[in-house]
Formats: sequence, structure tokens, C-alpha cells
Amino acid sequence: MEEKSKKIKPGKPKAFNIYWVYGAIFLLFIGMQFIDFGPKSKEIDLYKLQAMISAGDVDNIIIVNREVAEVFLKAEALKKPEYKDFAENGSMFAANKPQFFYTILSLDTFEGSIAAIQKDFSPEQRIKTKNETRKDYFVDILSWLLPLVIIVGLWIYFFRRMSGGGSGGNQVFNIGKSKAKLFDKETGVKVDFKDVAGLEGAKQEVVEIVEFLRNPKKYTELGGKIPKGALLVGPPGTGKTLLARAVAGEANVPFFSLSGSDFVEMFVGVGASRVRDLFKQAKEKAPCIVFIDEIDAIGRSRGKGSNFGGNDERENTLNQLLTEMDGFDSNSGVIILAAT
Repeated sequence: MEEKSKKIKPGKPKAFNIYWVYGAIFLLFIGMQFIDFGPKSKEIDLYKLQAMISAGDVDNIIIVNREVAEVFLKAEALKKPEYKDFAENGSMFAANKPQFFYTILSLDTFEGSIAAIQKDFSPEQRIKTKNETRKDYFVDILSWLLPLVIIVGLWIYFFRRMSGGGSGGNQVFNIGKSKAKLFDKETGVKVDFKDVAGLEGAKQEVVEIVEFLRNPKKYTELGGKIPKGALLVGPPGTGKTLLARAVAGEANVPFFSLSGSDFVEMFVGVGASRVRDLFKQAKEKAPCIVFIDEIDAIGRSRGKGSNFGGNDERENTLNQLLTEMDGFDSNSGVIILAAT
């Protein structure tokens, strides 16, 4: 009994989202601002501070923003047993790193109590007290940067949703890209005229296009010019799309397929941008066929799209489409097939 091995097509790997990297870096930066990697200063009460001053252990005090008193010990005081924790990590304490701090409830009361303890001290014994006003620039920056990041994040999220989602990190920037599906030798257009039943008259009309795509030099050397394209007209289900694919299959050339509604978006200028991108791709793949189904979605009579005198988005898209077609060189090798 023979077992037929099934070919398993490898799944398409998910596109890497670069915005996760940006988010991780941003969160890491914020986290590092709040993490203290060195020895932490210890909070003390006023009675403990007064005892330390009386013992002559305090070198100086810095009052920060009238709220916190940073207490710095003398070098010889760090040798005492009660300060052994700071002595063991003394090398990690920078000159501006206090060993203790006290939360000030009333600045006047605090200064009065410090002065009362030192009333019998000589000028050399009195500790140095300094007032400082400090600003946390990181908090200030974060206060205006965080709302901006949230707004940009929401903007990117909604743009990605409106432009078709996708897992790519740059999807928001591809809203002006063409949505045309490409069928080439790799994906394969396996349809030819044998698969199209009937439509003999239509087949004869497009044979010239097939011959030109197969052997363009035969026409160009004799000075012949191929039409820029053909319009397939008929009710739904009569084989217009099948005939267009058969032309590409017979000529064995790449085939771009999209609908007229793919050009239109709620954003102004997107349709024209997608037309430009479509024809740019087509020129790179030439000779090829561009098939636009339901072209009447953008091919209405110009001048009737807007009731307020402004430019209609469909009208702009149609103008760009005509401009691209008129700008084609006769030997460009790009054939336009449209159905309606």
C-alpha cells in the first residue's frame, strides 16, 4: 500500500512589527528613570536627625524645594557601627548622594529646631545648610511627550484599521500603495483562450494584443503601434474577467488585477497616489497587462461628482489614470484592460 506524501506549503511568516521595538525602548527608558541602582538613602525622623547633629556626625544638609532635607554624613562618622551599611557601600555613594533624608512638614519649625540644637556650637562646628530648588526635567518632558505618544499611537492604529489592517509595522505608510494583485510566472496565470467558451468576436479583438505582447519587435520594427488597451463591456457573469486573464495567459506575461473601488478611500489624494504606484509597478514588470474591473466606480463623467464646486476624489483618480495612460510611450509594453 503506497502512501502519497502531501506537499505542505510553508506558511507565510508574519511580518515583524517594528513598533513593538520602539515601544519596548520607550518603556525601558521610562523604567530606568525610576529605578535607583545605587544604595538607597534612608528616611529618618526629626529626633534621629537631632541626635546625629548633637553627636557631630552630620557634615551638611541640603533643603530641596522646601520639602525634603538631604543629610550628608562626615567621612569619619561612616566608620561608626551604626553606619556600617553605608561604610560597606561607601564607594558607591557619590558626593551628591545623601545617606539620609527627612521629609519637612514645616520649614520654619525645621530650621528652628536645627538652630536650637546648634546654639552652643562654635562656628566651626555648625553644619552647613543650603536651600536648593530642583526641577525634574524628565517628569516635565514626560508630561507633554506621553500625550503626544498616545495621540500618535491612536492615529497609527486607526490608519492601519482603515487601510486594511495587516501585521506589517509600516502599514500606515502604505495607504497610498496600489492594492493590485499580481499574477506572474511564480503565481501562475493558467487560463488561456481554450478555457473561454464562446466570445469568439471578443477573442478576435484581443488577439492583436496577445501577438504584440508575444513578439513586440515584430510590430515596432515596422512602425506599428499597439492600442493602449481595450474596454470590455457586458452584464455581470459574461466572462469579462476570464477573458482578460486568458489574454495574459496566452501572452505569458504578468497580470495585475484590481477593482475600480480599490482606488477610492476617504482620504483625499489616495486614489491618485494608488494609480501612480500601480503604473510604476506595471512599467517595472513590462510587458504586462493591467486589468481594472468595474472601472465605472471611478470612470463617471467628469464635472458631475461634486455638488459644492470642489474636486471629487473619484474625479482626481480618473484624471490621474488618464494622465498615466496618455503619458505612456507606445513601446512601454503595458496594456490596459478595463471591464464595466
